Order: sequence, then C-alpha cells, then structure tokens
Amino acid sequence: MFKLASLTYNTRHYNEIKRYFDDDAKILHIVNNKQASNRNLEYSSISRIETMYVEIDEDINNFLSDDETYDLIVVTDIFELTSDIYKFLDQLNNSINQNGKILITSINTKWNLFLYIFELLNLKNKSRPRSYIHPKKINSIAKSAGFELIKSYSRQIFPFKFFQIGNFLNRLLEITLNIFNLGINNYMLFTKTKNEFQTYSKTVIVPAKNEEKNLPILFSRMPDLGKDVEFILVCGKSEDNTYEAAEDIKKSYSNLDINVIQQSSRGKAGAVYEAIENSKGELLAILDSDLSVDPETLSTFFSIVEEGRADFVNGTRLIYKMEDGAMRRINNIGNILFQFVISYIINEKLTDSLCGTKVFKRSLVKKIYEWQSILNSSDPFGDFDLIFSSAYFGNKILEYPVHYRSRIYGETQISRFRDGFKLIIYLLESTIKLNTSRNS
Repeated sequence: MFKLASLTYNTRHYNEIKRYFDDDAKILHIVNNKQASNRNLEYSSISRIETMYVEIDEDINNFLSDDETYDLIVVTDIFELTSDIYKFLDQLNNSINQNGKILITSINTKWNLFLYIFELLNLKNKSRPRSYIHPKKINSIAKSAGFELIKSYSRQIFPFKFFQIGNFLNRLLEITLNIFNLGINNYMLFTKTKNEFQTYSKTVIVPAKNEEKNLPILFSRMPDLGKDVEFILVCGKSEDNTYEAAEDIKKSYSNLDINVIQQSSRGKAGAVYEAIENSKGELLAILDSDLSVDPETLSTFFSIVEEGRADFVNGTRLIYKMEDGAMRRINNIGNILFQFVISYIINEKLTDSLCGTKVFKRSLVKKIYEWQSILNSSDPFGDFDLIFSSAYFGNKILEYPVHYRSRIYGETQISRFRDGFKLIIYLLESTIKLNTSRNS
C-alpha cells in the first residue's frame, strides 16, 4: 500500500485481522489482486483458510460459489470497489454459516486528502477511483442485507516504522486518539441478524466459599434448564461447612448432574477455571452462590445465546434499583464511573463488568487462555479476562439486566484494595493490547 512502509502497514493489518481467525473455523479472505505484497504474509498454523485474489476489473459480485459457506469472511480493499454494495453484502450473507461473521476492512474517509497527497508525492501507489464510504453508511446498508454490527474501529494513524520510533508513536496515537477514529484502516465486524434457535448442552459453575446456608436456598430456586445440564460446585477453603453442604445437595438432588470439587487454587477466578477444566457443556454459566442474583434468570441468559443473539451474555446490576445493603454506596458510584473506563478499553458500551453472572460459549475458553498468554499481568477478579478476551476476538457481547439482592448470609469475599492495585496494572496493559496495532 505505502511505498515507504508497505511491509509495516500490511503486517499490522494482517495481525489485526488474524485475531478473529480460529483454527477450527473455515475462513475466506477476499483480497484485491493488485496488492501483490499481501502474498508475502503467511497465516501460520491456520489450516482452514482460503485466500481469494480478485481482479478489480471483474464483476466482484459474482465470484462466490453458492456451494461453499464459511464461518468467517474477511474483505480487504475490495468493498469500496464494488458497483453494487447491497448485492455484494447479500452474496456474503448467503456464503456464511449460521452464527458466521464478516469482517470488512476499508480506508477511513478522513484520510482521503492525505492519500491523494501521498499519491501526488509518489509515496503511495495510485489507486483506481474508489467509493470512500463512511462506516455509518456501510452499517446502514449492511442492516438491509441482514447483518448486525458487532464492533467498528480504526487502526494505524502512523503507518511508518522509522527504526521502532514509528511503532511507538503509532501505539501512543492509537491509545490517546482512539475515540476520534483517526486510523487509516476501518474495521467493521458483522454477524447475521437472524439465526435459527439452537439447543446447547449447559454447565452451570457455582463458586462457593463460606456459603453453607446459601447453597440449599440457591438449589431450591434453580430453574428447569432442560436436558443435558451439569452443575459444578467449586468449594473454596471455608470457615463454615460449605463443602459438606455441597455434598448434601448432590445427594438430595440425585436427579441432577452435580459435581462437587474441593478448590485447590485461590480466589474466584481460580475456582471458575478449575470448573471449566472439569466441564463438558457447550454453554458455560457462572452463578455466584450468595443469592445476590436470582438463579431463575439463568433461563433467560441461556436463551439469549441459543436464539443466536449473542456469544457472551453479561449480567448488569446497574439498571434496576438495588435492594438496601446489596452494595455500598461508594462501591455503586465507583462501579458506575468504572464502566466508562471499561467501555473505552473494549470500545463497546457496558454498564457493569463486575456482575458475577455470565454465560458464554465454550469456544471462548481457548480464546481466554490465548488472551492471558498475550498479557504479562493477571486479572485479580477473573471477570475481565472473560470480557476482554470476548471483545478482543470479536464475540458479540450483550447485557441482561438483573436485580441485585442483599446477602442473607455471610460476607463478601472481595479484597477491594489489594485487588484494586493489581487491577490497575492489568487494565493499563489491556488498554494497550486492545487498542493498538500489533507490529509483529
């Protein structure tokens, strides 16, 4: 693309789109054939990807086969060249599987003048006339073609390397100017609007520490979640008889598939991951055992995913009025302010990231571990690894409002100040990873 930085520019671009690749998915990447430099960038360890180079002068609305469908279609430097955008999107819709996604990358309209100047100075290869379409207009047309926008953002404000100085400058600009959408490349990730209802097997993970008296009440209120449902009670080292209470529940509810685990790690996050490693459900739910969230809501959490409306459902406690004593006033104010920070980091609107009730697909699990391997710091709560990995790898996140109840037994297990310092470091690093280009 850029003569001064074609390798830098293209490497960053390919690293950005590869975050959405899955080894188990069937992927199609549609590329402008004029960009021969793209051929030098390989997809390591990805076996099910097909690259299609399209000539600009051919009718690009008729090159997809009706017999081939994909889990993800990436469109690079093609979208602005089609003469019938709706027809192109409609054809893409017919070529993706249920719950499949398309990623459209295009040139940011704010760079029109700069690109023209670069071409005059011979710093950029001249392009044929293209339609520089604003993302809002793309989104409007995509809705008509049966797509729903998951996320939209831009990357690469400074596309030059300059002995690593350019890489640092680009990252700094991407973080500080993120809200202004100034990157050269726009990225828009879509999913189908309509999907068929699909029944999944389910795992309900219940972390429990010092919750002896809450567990029997929790299971007495557990809704009927259908067939093929397992419950995993992970009991941390407690001062009461939490583990014994869990074993009694397993005996009392012999009609349910209940597994009781004595936690060997520390913290709620450790409990959740121990349960995940011992689970088998296609959908995973996390439900706190303190009854702060009504267990009856699990049915709705699961149905949102089974109806194809989301990949990840996050509970939010900050919609309805809370019961007196459910959350300290200063914590409530802090949570409200905190969500502005989280929404900025993930570039998606969330109202409550620390609600303990969440439901997500098993396919996210390996992405969580991949996200953790990208970072040097660790999430002290566990909630953010789930949300940030889901946002980073392009899962569709929705919130479901829950009523937040006050405890009837026991005390909160969260160490606010100790964990808070760890969280600051974690969030700073996550901000960089989620909002900047990868250079290698």
